[in-house]
Amino acid sequence: MLKVTGRVMPGASSFLPFTVSAANDAGNGEKEETSSVNLDELSLYTAPPPPLWYEESEAGQLEEKVATVRKLAEPYAIWCQSAYSKIKPKVQKVVQLGNDTYVNLQYPPKDFYPRAGVIGLAGVVGLFLARGSRIKKVLYPTGLMTLGASLYYPEQAAAIAKSAGDSVYDTAVQSYAAVEKILKSQVKDKKSNENVKCFPGIL
Repeated sequence: MLKVTGRVMPGASSFLPFTVSAANDAGNGEKEETSSVNLDELSLYTAPPPPLWYEESEAGQLEEKVATVRKLAEPYAIWCQSAYSKIKPKVQKVVQLGNDTYVNLQYPPKDFYPRAGVIGLAGVVGLFLARGSRIKKVLYPTGLMTLGASLYYPEQAAAIAKSAGDSVYDTAVQSYAAVEKILKSQVKDKKSNENVKCFPGIL
């Protein structure tokens, strides 16, 4: 039986041909003729597979429809994200207000429920007093409830009244400036029309 002996080639040089000696088991010492053999020609080694190249398959009808739907829905998705980013802080404030209210109702301050009862009773009395007119049904209950709340919570009522007065004053000043501007523009137009009538040949 023949025995195959050889040397191991490291790295890329293993693909080069090298000498293989075949020796007889009997050990006669007689060497057969040697020849160069490639590794691919030996049955012990197999050639490495060729490198695989990834080729993208053509898009099918379903993929094309999904792509068109995504393109159509993209502006709406962007709009929803911007709207959500604008609404999110307001929703968080409302949720925080609800949590604070729930905590205050669970652990109310001293004399909270009697004061709330008096303020609610003032609103009911206002409904009874305001008969026949819708404006009275709105003004009387809100006025009496505001009066009752201001008696029990004077500091908060003063702060609210101050802020409301400032906003009303600013609105009044802005409206006065707008009306004045409109009146001045009308007076200027009127004067220019009179000048055109008096001196028609100038223009």
